[in-house]
Amino acid sequence: MPRIGDQAPDFESVTTQGKIKFSEFNAGSWVILFSHPADFTPVCTTELTGFARETEFFTAHNTKLRGLSIDSIHPHIAWVNNVREKMGVLMNFPDHRRHRHEGGQIARYVANRRK
Repeated sequence: MPRIGDQAPDFESVTTQGKIKFSEFNAGSWVILFSHPADFTPVCTTELTGFARETEFFTAHNTKLRGLSIDSIHPHIAWVNNVREKMGVLMNFPDHRRHRHEGGQIARYVANRRK
């Protein structure tokens, strides 16, 4: 399992803010990468909106936020819009679908780090 401070494997994905390459997104900054099981779930919504409300704090500390789940991009966009409409909070960080191959990349990275 990657630890705080470990370099994450690079990947590209389509997010709620367009296509992003992880290494370009995180260049020169810290990243908090959220892994949440699905959109429209109460716990995920509570946690991610809590972090979204603290965007200025994270920006001041050179830290970017990024969500990761198994849902496709369309539910992500609907969820972000729903949260903005119902709760008045904009989750203004990219959220994207975790593809099966990304999980494999992370597993290989962890296995190699243990050698």
